[in-house]
Amino acid sequence: MTPLVALENVRVSIDGTDILKDVNAAIAKGKITALVGLNGSGKTTLLRAILREIPSQGRIVYHCGHDHSHPQPQHVGYVPQRLRLETNFPLTVRDLLAGALSRRPVFLGVSKALETHLRTMLDRVGAPHILLDRPMDRISGGEQQRVLLALALEPNPELLLLDEPAAGIDFKDQEGFYHLIQRINAEQHVTILLASHDTSMVAKQAHHVLCLKDGRVDCQGPPETTLTPETLAQIFGSQSGFFRHSH
Repeated sequence: MTPLVALENVRVSIDGTDILKDVNAAIAKGKITALVGLNGSGKTTLLRAILREIPSQGRIVYHCGHDHSHPQPQHVGYVPQRLRLETNFPLTVRDLLAGALSRRPVFLGVSKALETHLRTMLDRVGAPHILLDRPMDRISGGEQQRVLLALALEPNPELLLLDEPAAGIDFKDQEGFYHLIQRINAEQHVTILLASHDTSMVAKQAHHVLCLKDGRVDCQGPPETTLTPETLAQIFGSQSGFFRHSH
């Protein structure tokens, strides 16, 4: 089966330092692929290279594009690990979403049709409508990630990139957020590539795993054969293991 994105000998150097070194991998269409590895292993850099936010060598071949006649990466949603906010500018959730979707200046108000659509966007990710009136810097980490996810799902991306999507989310809410990602994949057939430290949750949710170490793909395959104690020790160190979720 043709992958949605194919990576062929992808290399990235920043300020003379090699961050990614001959990365070869395929992002399977309609599946959840997880990137695992230590901080500094190249996970975020790989996501940014796929987004073409940073220059890379080698080939990144896209099979995106809703009609597939002109494969391009436009139909890609992205949720960063964290959102940098200007604290002296009170940006509400409504301001953020409406500003991204409408050419009309937000200070002129939001139309009824757009307001209805914003509520639908929040429904899609299980977020309450009351968030629309709240400043982005006054909502919880989990609420902020759901808002960013709602925005990334516009307009119906084929590929969704998530950089540590549970970062900043309370431990008790992380499992629910990962289940949301799994539901989006299953119901909306969105291909997902996520970077995560949580190997326990990756083992439950991902169809395929890419293990990065020192900028290279050290191993890859389905989680049941890839996330073994031996592999985890190789990638994360001898003291590593699954992060267990207790209830």
